[in-house]
Amino acid sequence: MVEQITRGIKVSVQTNFEGTFYKNYKMHFAFGYVVTIENQSSESVQLTSRHWEIYDSLNNTEIIDGEGVIGKKPVLKPGEKHSYGSGCLLASPYGSMKGFYNMISFNSSKIFKVAIPTFKLSAPFALN
Repeated sequence: MVEQITRGIKVSVQTNFEGTFYKNYKMHFAFGYVVTIENQSSESVQLTSRHWEIYDSLNNTEIIDGEGVIGKKPVLKPGEKHSYGSGCLLASPYGSMKGFYNMISFNSSKIFKVAIPTFKLSAPFALN
């Protein structure tokens, strides 16, 4: 698990390898991840959007920007957590992801970025 705190918002990520399959005549490697966002600050905040950078060992990069996470824009009061699961497909058995969430503070109405730490994606059979 990796974790990082930005302005009192802790982001933790746990990953797992889901398996391989063929899609469009190509082998793909499926990875799942669970993100937990914990508000350790004294302000209520809302997650409004996300930015992901997904890399694989074949030098492929995918950028994903979107509203909220899994169709939600969670509000986190001090001490609250929000967890969600998602996944990605890579063309190789190794890769990584990183990014950030845009959040808004209810105290100041200011938007700020919360870092999503870089986390590795690796198929266990490829580690030998």
